Amino acid sequence: MFWGISKNVQVKLPLRLIRILRAMVLCGLCGCTPAPFDNGNSDNGAGNYKWDLPPGYPVPLVPDDNPMTKEKVELGRHLFYDVRLSGNETQSCSTCHIQEFGFADGVVNPVGSTGDIVPRNSPGLANVAYYTSYTWSSKLLRKLEQQTVIPMFGESPVELGITGRDEEVLNRFSDDPAYQKMFSDAFPDDENQISFDNIIKALSCFLRTMIAGNSPWDRATYQGDSSALSASARRGSELFFSERLECLHCHGGFNFTQATQFEGTAFQEFAFHNTGLYNIDGEGAYPASDTGLIRFTGNPDDMGKFRAPSLHNIMVTAPYFHDGSVATIDDVLDIYAAGGRNIEDGPNAGDGRENPFKSGFLRGFNLTTQEREDLRAFFEALTDESFLADPRFSNPLDE
Repeated sequence: MFWGISKNVQVKLPLRLIRILRAMVLCGLCGCTPAPFDNGNSDNGAGNYKWDLPPGYPVPLVPDDNPMTKEKVELGRHLFYDVRLSGNETQSCSTCHIQEFGFADGVVNPVGSTGDIVPRNSPGLANVAYYTSYTWSSKLLRKLEQQTVIPMFGESPVELGITGRDEEVLNRFSDDPAYQKMFSDAFPDDENQISFDNIIKALSCFLRTMIAGNSPWDRATYQGDSSALSASARRGSELFFSERLECLHCHGGFNFTQATQFEGTAFQEFAFHNTGLYNIDGEGAYPASDTGLIRFTGNPDDMGKFRAPSLHNIMVTAPYFHDGSVATIDDVLDIYAAGGRNIEDGPNAGDGRENPFKSGFLRGFNLTTQEREDLRAFFEALTDESFLADPRFSNPLDE
């Protein structure tokens, strides 16, 4: 649920938490100063935490006020899977972020702990440490610590539903000797160790460790294993990175998204795109419930613009796009090949191919049957099977 909420669905937060979030955003605008680039394992910003990075993957940026430690990571892992972190003890973060689905959930729209439908699709969490912003269409939430507040305390819709039960939730952990020790180990210098501030910090540290970099593509590209990619996948990669298909402009680099940052990054790029999914009024309109970046900027040209997600594990993170409205990867290819989606009837009817705000990279293309198979093989080669079963990210309650 870490991307389930946006300004356009009018999230309601308690006033004191709004103040905290505003302060965190302001700090985030001037924090996280990049250190010199280091393309190997590093202790920079890591406290006593040893990064175990895949070959070819840089060190993530870490906020100065939340250095990585193994104790915070382990506490965050327990909290991520614990239903006691929801108001009514029915859901955890892992309810909507399931490891076998690349920490997506395989459904169109998740349902919160009290039954509210969350209008955004739950994307996978692989490599979120490298993102420049969070949620599908906001430039404001630039740190995981900022985003994590929203699913915990948001009221419209309710996700974890902690608001109004704050003290009760904290008492669940305060009364548990195991958590008493974990919080003490993670925050030994804090007078008030079991707090929401520390819960947010621990969850964020755990999320930063979720790095997927051992797919067949990674092994062939960064580890020198030329046998890792099939001939079909190799042809598919050549198509993907060609100007003919234009995919590389939004999904380039090691993280397969242009909005990527790490230690040594010269500048932060915040890229959002209109992919021609809708054109309800013939003038570019998206469904009023989710119009994208325009709700933050007020700029008409930002209608329908959303962040391009990473494509790591794309074959296990369906359904696709910000609203989960596209069921399969073949449907995605059909939309891009057509230069947008034409919805012939219903409340969202309209020809997205003619959307005036559509990205100039969506020009359409033709694919042969073999080329489509090659692209599918390439997308399959982006799946990191070891990530999907890595015990470091699995439910500690199952151990």
